[in-house]
Amino acid sequence: MLEEGIPMLRVVDLDLSFGGVQALSKVSFEVRKGEIFAIIGPNGAGKTCIVNCINKFYRPQGGEMYFEGRRITRLPSDRIARLGIGRTFQHIQLYTGLSVVDNLMAARHAFYKPTWLEQAIYFGRARAEEARQRRIVEDLIDFLNLRPYRNTRVEVMSYGLRKRVDLGRALAQEPKLLILDEPMAGVDATEKRTMARTILDIQEEKGITIILIEHDMAIVMDLSDRIMALDFGQKIAEGLPQEVRTHPEVIKAYLGEEVAV
Repeated sequence: MLEEGIPMLRVVDLDLSFGGVQALSKVSFEVRKGEIFAIIGPNGAGKTCIVNCINKFYRPQGGEMYFEGRRITRLPSDRIARLGIGRTFQHIQLYTGLSVVDNLMAARHAFYKPTWLEQAIYFGRARAEEARQRRIVEDLIDFLNLRPYRNTRVEVMSYGLRKRVDLGRALAQEPKLLILDEPMAGVDATEKRTMARTILDIQEEKGITIILIEHDMAIVMDLSDRIMALDFGQKIAEGLPQEVRTHPEVIKAYLGEEVAV
C-alpha cells in the first residue's frame, strides 16, 4: 500500500542529452495516486523523452526517479513493468497478424503460473490457468467495447480501433501507473470522444493513475487533474488546467495568444 503523502511517481532533476543536444534539463515533478497528470508542449519539447526515461528505454545522465517511494533510477525496463508501470506508444506496436483477443492474451504471458512443461503439454493446471487468463482478457474486451472485433485480425482494423487494442494490451498488464503517449493522435472526432471516455473510466472504475501526453488541448483541459508544460526540455509551468492554460510562458511557447483569458 502507498503511504499517505507519498507520490506514486516522483522525478527529480532529470537530465537527458544526445551528444550535444540537451533533451531534458533538470525536470522535476510528482504524480499523485489516482490522478490524470498531463504533459504538454510543442513537438520536440521532451515529452516522450520523459516517459522513455521512466520506462528505461532511455538512460538519463542525471536525476532520480521514485515509484511508490522506491528508487527506480537504475532498474531495467522489465523490472519497471513488473512494478506496475505500463504504457502505450505514439506508434502502435501490435502483432498485426493476430486477432484482438490473441494480442491481449500475449500481454498476459507474465501472469501465467504453470511451469513451462505444464504449459507445453497443456493439461491440468495449465488448462485452468489459460481459462483464467482468458476470462480477464474477455472482461477487458468488453470494457473497451471491442466485442464485435474480438476475432478480427488487427491488420484489417481501422487506426482508431487499433489504438483501443493497444490500450487494451497495456491494461492487460495490470498497471498501477499507465502512461498514454498521444492516444488520440491520428483518430477522428468520434474515436477521440470514445477514447476520452475510456480514459476517464480507467481512472474512475479501475483506479489507475494516468500520465497523459496529448496535443489536443480541449481534451487535455477536460480530462486532466494537473498539467505540466515543457519547452525545449525544460519545465515552464505546472498546476491545475486553468492555471497552466493562462500561464504566459505556456501561451507564448505552445497554446497561442487566442486562448488567453
